[in-house]
Amino acid sequence: MTDHPARPETVDLSSCDREPIHILGAVQPFGFLVAVSSDWIVVRASENAPLWLGHAATDILGLPLSDLLDAETIHLIRGHLQALRGPDAIDRIFGTPLRPGGPPFDIALHVSGGSIVIEAEPSVSEHLNAGNLVRSMVGRIQQTLGFDLFCREAVRQMRALTGFDRVMIYRFDPDGSGVVIAESARSSLDPYLGLHYPASDIPKQARVLYERNWLRIIADVNAPHVAVIPQRDPEGQPLDLSMSTLRTVSPIHLEYLRNMGVAASLSVSILRGGKLWGLFACHHAEPRHISLERRTGAELFGQMFSLILESREREAEAAYEASSRTLHDRLMGALASGGTSLENITGFLDDIAGIVTCDGIGVWVNGEVTLRGATPTAEEFTGLVRFLNRTATSRAFATHAIGDVHPPAADYTERAAGLLAVPISRAPRDFLVFFRREIARTVTWAGNPEKPATLGPNGFRLTPRKSFEAWTEVVHGQSAPWSAADLRIAEALRITLLEVILRLTDSAEKERKSSQERQELLIAELNHRVRNILNLIRGIVAQSRSGAENVEKFSGVVGERIQALARAHDQITTTNWGPGSLRDLIALEAEAYLGERADRVVLEGIGVRLEPQAFSTLALVIHELMTNSVKYGALSEPAGRVDVVWRRDPSDRLVIDWRESGGPAVTPPTRRGFGTTLIERSIPYELKGEADISYELTGVRGRFVVPARYVRAAPTGPALAPRERESVPSLDATPLSGAVLLVEDNMIIALEAEDILAALGAKAVDMAASVHDAMRLIEAATPSFALLDVNLGSETSLAVARRLSALGVPFAFATGYGESFRIPPELGAVTMVKKPYTADTLRRALAAGGVAA
Repeated sequence: MTDHPARPETVDLSSCDREPIHILGAVQPFGFLVAVSSDWIVVRASENAPLWLGHAATDILGLPLSDLLDAETIHLIRGHLQALRGPDAIDRIFGTPLRPGGPPFDIALHVSGGSIVIEAEPSVSEHLNAGNLVRSMVGRIQQTLGFDLFCREAVRQMRALTGFDRVMIYRFDPDGSGVVIAESARSSLDPYLGLHYPASDIPKQARVLYERNWLRIIADVNAPHVAVIPQRDPEGQPLDLSMSTLRTVSPIHLEYLRNMGVAASLSVSILRGGKLWGLFACHHAEPRHISLERRTGAELFGQMFSLILESREREAEAAYEASSRTLHDRLMGALASGGTSLENITGFLDDIAGIVTCDGIGVWVNGEVTLRGATPTAEEFTGLVRFLNRTATSRAFATHAIGDVHPPAADYTERAAGLLAVPISRAPRDFLVFFRREIARTVTWAGNPEKPATLGPNGFRLTPRKSFEAWTEVVHGQSAPWSAADLRIAEALRITLLEVILRLTDSAEKERKSSQERQELLIAELNHRVRNILNLIRGIVAQSRSGAENVEKFSGVVGERIQALARAHDQITTTNWGPGSLRDLIALEAEAYLGERADRVVLEGIGVRLEPQAFSTLALVIHELMTNSVKYGALSEPAGRVDVVWRRDPSDRLVIDWRESGGPAVTPPTRRGFGTTLIERSIPYELKGEADISYELTGVRGRFVVPARYVRAAPTGPALAPRERESVPSLDATPLSGAVLLVEDNMIIALEAEDILAALGAKAVDMAASVHDAMRLIEAATPSFALLDVNLGSETSLAVARRLSALGVPFAFATGYGESFRIPPELGAVTMVKKPYTADTLRRALAAGGVAA
């Protein structure tokens, strides 16, 4: 308090915050105090000690404690002191005589500075088992459902335990004011439930003491206090009575209680997370002292209530945070997986608004404003961002009254009264801001909280207000306050957003470089492969020329060899340019030549796959062996067969044996054509393997060895199922009837396909390079059949296919995509011809499409 007069019109009760209530130097008269040094010499005593110890207070000072108390009592005190832990530790002893044959006392012990403080009061024989009593009380409050019922039952239990006229739960607001949220009182008393009290009613230093000392009793507001002597030690320091159970009371507070009509009070602290949350406030209209043991039971109940309260509030907060975290994680996953930059966060505002309970949300990114829900205008938001920049904080900032910290916000409190701002970048400062609307609420105070105090009978001390009649105030400009859980959620969102944005920025740069490198590598690889394919075809064309008797045979031989490469390429690309199956390679080649008689090629061997380089090489070798056998060897006779057997030798090399039987007598070739060269030299030359071919009279024999580095074990599974084949008409069958529509954007392929269709008997072939041209031709004259290239450059022929399907016109797809192309389900079963195609494969397509050729 102030030490000099103050003008009444400028004085307010907040001045009480400076009153040193922990060093008032006196105790209440229902007990006495003795303080001893570490060597158990009495250094302080209350003036009423002689009433119980039989010595004058001045005579007690300087005596050993053993001259005043029984040795057994001192031994008991020493034992309890040994158990004290921490600076604010206290302990209590119940029903102990101070001297042999004397009455029992309840003793409270604590350490203050360098002194051991012993407080004693006469013990009341109640046969009270505080532990069992509190256990029963706790059981009752644990059975309640909901916060209000929980608090209501708690005050009922506390009133039954203490016997006070009125017991309230008083909850503190963040500004130090408080409100009565639960009450149990004698029916004749006016209710205090719902009344608010200003922060000055329980000043700051009193709230600090309530955090340190759970229990406080005032047995009689009119009882005289008892001084502790000496008031100051040799160093001039007063005795700190913060943890005292007998500590006297500030005259201001005593008068405050008298003005309320209270003669005795008991306070039990309610703490949450070590911080003062509220009080059990007990009032009595007459002086009332309850035993230390009963007060200890009340204190224990208050501690258990605090733990249960904290647990229930944490459960509610955990559920809220878990729900927000689920939305938060889903949002962050979308942001991260989508590669969203900070500028694009506005597209997720509706989702972000669900993370924290709010009425509106705004985002400021690089000077751009985006708002949703109840918010300030864009201009008002811009001014708010300038204010937030001045806060110079790297953490979330929250206020439930924007107008108190940013006066211009008073103009839009009906839209946005509270904000929670989350900085989402380092420089420049970008913000995500949650808003809450104003909640205009009526607050009922116990008297006018702003009424100034007046100087009264306490000299230069302040006199508290005497009127506690309900005083109503309508509070504007405030929103629902932001909870600690809201702040934790916002901080987690801030950290995650920063991490995601930084990671995306870093990832985008890495991806850009990686994409550029992949593109360069792809172009180089594509260039390499295209050159190799062109060189290979060039070589096939050049080498096939020497053995051709005429142009037709030359074209047929070249076409068949390229087709064999195409089949091998299809198998490799089916596995994303991975190893291909040897069994499937031979089976497909046999099927291409023999059709339904492909079972004349008998395959036997373990499951193996060949790397792409080896697969392409083996494809040409098998093709030449199959071609020769069909033309000149075992497969040229109806009873002939070919046995192909393969295995892996001890060095893991693949050994393939080709054996023909049942064919005409074999004579060695008189000249070595390109086909024979491929068989004998391609595996040794390209794969560094072995190839040996012998022309025995009963049939050709071949042995081929592929090095282990090109061979992989195949996963277990069924072999390639034979394809169902349609009956293939010969070239002499009935020609195509009507015109054929050919949709192909490559002119050379289109011209070749036109020749093939004409050779198959088409009366006319109408060519179209685009969907538009194809649709125009269809509208002009409906074709009898259509061959559609899937990829037409910038478009596909699916629209044409749907139109033909609607008209009932049979058609087939021609594509270079292989098995990766999926025909839309609505088109049904459609024949697909793989490029490059020949007259034979096209003839099969026509047959499958129901068109005679």
